[in-house]
Amino acid sequence: MDKKGVLHYDVGDQFDSHLLIKSSARAMASNGKPFLTLIFQDKSGEIEAKLWDATDADEQIYQPETIVKINGDIQNYRGRMQLRIRQIKLVSQEESVRLSDFIETAPLESEEMQAKINQYIFDMKNPNIQRITRHLVKKHQKAFFEYPAATKNHHEFVSGLAYHVVSMLDLAKAIAGLYPSLDTDLLYGGIILHDLGKVQELSGPISTTYTVEGNLLGHITIMVNEIGKAADELGIKGEEVMILQHLVLSHHGKAEWGSPKAPLIKEAEILHYIDNLDAKMNMLDRALERVKPGEFSERIFPLENRSFYKPSFHK
Repeated sequence: MDKKGVLHYDVGDQFDSHLLIKSSARAMASNGKPFLTLIFQDKSGEIEAKLWDATDADEQIYQPETIVKINGDIQNYRGRMQLRIRQIKLVSQEESVRLSDFIETAPLESEEMQAKINQYIFDMKNPNIQRITRHLVKKHQKAFFEYPAATKNHHEFVSGLAYHVVSMLDLAKAIAGLYPSLDTDLLYGGIILHDLGKVQELSGPISTTYTVEGNLLGHITIMVNEIGKAADELGIKGEEVMILQHLVLSHHGKAEWGSPKAPLIKEAEILHYIDNLDAKMNMLDRALERVKPGEFSERIFPLENRSFYKPSFHK
């Protein structure tokens, strides 16, 4: 297996190595012949390719979570890197490659992230917020520390959800140090719970898709219900329940970004900014990691489709 990730190749480079199929979609070309749009991935990220004149057998063989050997080259298609396939075949039994070789994971170990989140919960002074938060983290513990934060755009890697939460908690702690009027119990509770509904919205850590519940309800509605259920199970009847629900409901900030309510509590407003900042930094870091100093990145769709420049004096 190639030690260099697919995203570290330049346009024009020859590629001859293994990749994991993340997704496969059938479409029809203008000449009436079917083709497959394949998204491949390795630890460096993902790249798109087209398999032209695809047969029904090809569609059955080249399914998500399948490891393949690809021979081809890297090309630029409308400002984006694309892999042109010359030859594709399934991995043979003799080739020593494992699924884990291709899966990008969070830069922190799961145990370390669990310890950090548990410490933030332990530091809470409000018993109602602390008990609800602890109950829901414990209930969804395994998935919380395995799932990505999204299918694409930000933290879309194994344990990405927990990594996003830990980064946001550290950011919140720094901000609360500057603005002592912020209620840290509310802020920490809201951060830990804001995306936890994704463990039911998404299918799992690999080849992630949306579940039926995810498509019909979404992670915000799922978590608002979960907070209500947790409060009932724990016998908690306080305004904190409704405030935590509001923090989850409003964290996307605006209706056009998928928020049922705009933030109407100070901590909800700050939570939205922290969420947005951490997601955007993750997108930018990952896009610019593959860019040489003095060059522009690919267009980043969630950032108004802008290409970002890496200054020539950056290492």
